[in-house]
Formats: sequence, C-alpha cells, structure tokens
Amino acid sequence: MTTTLIIFLVICLLLACTFEFVNGFHDTANAVATVIYTNSMKPTTAVVYSGLLNFIGVLTGGIGVAMGIVNLLPMEVLVDSNVYHGIAMIMALLLSAIIWNLGTWYFGLPASSSHTLIGSILGIGIAFYFLPGNVGGSAVNWDKAKDTGWALLISPFAGFALAIVAMFIFKRFVKNDLFYKEPIPGKTPPVAIRMLLWFTCGLVSFFHGQNDGQKGVGLVMMILIAIMPAYFSLDKEINLQSINANVAVIEKIISATDTTQFGKEEFKNYNNIKKHAKHFAEASMGKAYSDAIGETERFELRKDVVKITKSAEKLLKSENVAISKVEANSLKKEIDSAKKLVEFAPSWVIIMISICLGLGTMIGWKRIVKTIGEKIGKQHMSYAQGASAEIVAAIGIGVATAYKAPVSTTHMLSSGIMGSMVAKKGLKNLQRSTITNILLAWVLTLPVTIILSGALFLLFRAIL
Repeated sequence: MTTTLIIFLVICLLLACTFEFVNGFHDTANAVATVIYTNSMKPTTAVVYSGLLNFIGVLTGGIGVAMGIVNLLPMEVLVDSNVYHGIAMIMALLLSAIIWNLGTWYFGLPASSSHTLIGSILGIGIAFYFLPGNVGGSAVNWDKAKDTGWALLISPFAGFALAIVAMFIFKRFVKNDLFYKEPIPGKTPPVAIRMLLWFTCGLVSFFHGQNDGQKGVGLVMMILIAIMPAYFSLDKEINLQSINANVAVIEKIISATDTTQFGKEEFKNYNNIKKHAKHFAEASMGKAYSDAIGETERFELRKDVVKITKSAEKLLKSENVAISKVEANSLKKEIDSAKKLVEFAPSWVIIMISICLGLGTMIGWKRIVKTIGEKIGKQHMSYAQGASAEIVAAIGIGVATAYKAPVSTTHMLSSGIMGSMVAKKGLKNLQRSTITNILLAWVLTLPVTIILSGALFLLFRAIL
C-alpha cells in the first residue's frame, strides 16, 4: 500500500470509530435516563455500568447485524479497480452519519443512529446511479433494504403499544403506589425499585451493544473490503475446499430443478449460480486457503460466493421454483455454510468497536436524559414508566438481534416512554411540542442523510 492509501485507511477507520463513539453517547441516554432521572444510580456509576454492558454486548453479539449492514451495499458493484472510489464511498457515508447524529444530539433530540446509518448507506447506493458511465448496475440491495426498513418502521409502534401493555401488567400485579409516582429530586427510591431499574438499564445497554455495536463492525468491514480487498475479501481461516463442496451442492440442487416455469428473473439467478460456481471451482482448484489465491483474484472469489448465495436465496423465495422441503432445507444449510467465507469480522475489529461504543457511552448523556425524563410527558417520568419502556426496548432489541435485523434503540425506548405516558392519562399526557420535534427528527433522518451522503459521495468521487 502507498503512504496515501494508508493515510486514507487511518482516516476512514477513525471516522468509523467516531461514529460508534457518537452512537455511544447519543444512544446511551436512552439506557441510563431512567436510573439517573429516578436517582436509582449516580450518573457516573450509571454511564460506566452502561458502558461496560455495551462493551460486553458487542463482544457477544456475533456479526449477523453487521453483515446485514455490509449487504445493503453490494460491494461487488461499488468496489472497482480504483480504490479511491471505495474511499469516496466510505468517507461520504461516515461523514453524513456523524453530522446528523451530532446535530440531533446537540438539540437534545433522541433521533435514531440506525436510521442515520441506513439513510447514509442508501444515499451512496442511489447516487451510484448518477455516475457517468453507469449502465444500470444495481447499487442497492433493495430486498435487504426492504427487510431493514420494515424492522426500523415497526420498532417505534411496537415500543409504544407494548409499553402500554407493560404498564397495565405492572398495575395489575404491583400495588405499591410509590412505584407510580414521580421521583423526588435527590431522594433515592426503595431497594426493590432501584434493583428493577438497574436490571432494565443493564438489559437495554447489553442489547444495545449487541445490535448497535454490530453496525460499527459492519462499517469497519466495509472500509477494509473497499480499501484492502486483497486482505479482507475472504476469511483466511476458512478452507476453500469446504466452501467448494457447499457451492457444488447448491449447484446440484438448482441444476436438478424443473425450469419450465422459470421467468426472466429466475433464469438470471439460475445462470448466475452456474457461472460463478464454475469460476469458483476453477479458481480455487488445489488451493486450501485464500493465502494461496492471487491478491487480485480474491475479490473475484468473494463476488462468486456473494452471487451464488444471493441468487440461491432468491430462487428459494420464488413461487416458480419447485423443490422439496428436504432440498430447500439442504439448500439453506449449504448457503449459510458458504457465506462463512465472506461474512466475518476479525477479533480486533470487534474489540475496537466495543471500546469506542463503551467510551462513548460514558460521555454526553445529559441533553437527551432531560428530554426523556421531563419533556415527553406533561408529568415527569415515574419509576413504573421508566421500567416499562426499558423492558419493552430490551425485548425488542434482543428479538431484532436474534433475527439479524438492525433496530433503533432510540425509537424503541422513546416510543416506549410515550406509550407509558399515554397508559396513565391518555394522549393528552404528551407534550405536543417535544413529540412534534422528535417525530420531525425521525421523519427527516432518512431523506436528509440520503441526500447528504449521496451529494458527498458524488463530490468525493469527482475529487479523488
């Protein structure tokens, strides 16, 4: 690598760490708001506690969500022989996400880092269509974007509704009137209430790390693949012949499929599998690990695996593809095994992101804590309302992580607080001005970040 490339690599990695750091103090307020606002834990203790659990969450969260982020942008389309084009993509994406996150944090608005990141990624993909010489290559994985969009769209409504349910459950089983009253400034609540709020704060922090931390891991992997494709396109620990065996089974099942009902799209996927399976087998013949593959050829093998697995997944979903349940299950298993060659993250990446998220968690929480505690409802948040919102948020984030879907911690918890306020006195218990500002930030996040990242991408492509 040249000195210039090394400098750009360091800049991009620092930007990714900055995004995760900002994500930490932007979203942490959601986790620590209840314990700080209710005097259940001192602020310093709360943010350190939350930071440590965020750190542990990233380390134990796997990389399913991270790969969902990577797969939103087809790297095989966007990465070309000019490495500076990849740098332009990464810098535009990260700068737009950081700018919007810092802006909403400054005004104390609990906006979604997840929406910010997704919008920035989509902006890059859409801007790709406007590049000179582009002949219509798909630069956005719209199937993945649709799944991600649904997860992000449903989360605030789920948080709102489930928090109302949680409040009713509390009222049914917890008869202590103190639990439903506003915290008295400077007065510590009883031990039972404190322990409950410590627990719910810890749950949100842990699952936030598992979900949001993976987004940072995905960003770093995009950087490494874009700038150093020869070294990070393939997992060096995976045996190429085991993947070759997976690919062979995929091709065998697909080749035996009745194609008489295939349409144009099915034939495209069918031919993609056969073409790339052949290339992968030839390029990897007699080679055990990616170190034995020429540096310029490694990214081509990545393309093969991505094309084969994506095409096979699309055929599995098609009504025109008639295969037995046994064959379908076998195909899913082989697809998941083949993906291991390209869906990975080195340990140092996960640890680096864990540290950035954990440190960010310990800073900058005050602005949003005040919004959540005092400005969402006309009454200040009670112990029960804080616990309800955090339980709902933790469950929602945990389920989303299990299904490898990115979800907004901010939306889950903020809407949970709204739901808990409504459960007490109806919609009239919400502060209209605050809710309007929060909803406006939510609505504007995607279009603003799409436009900002797309414009920066086209600018950087022209400059670099």
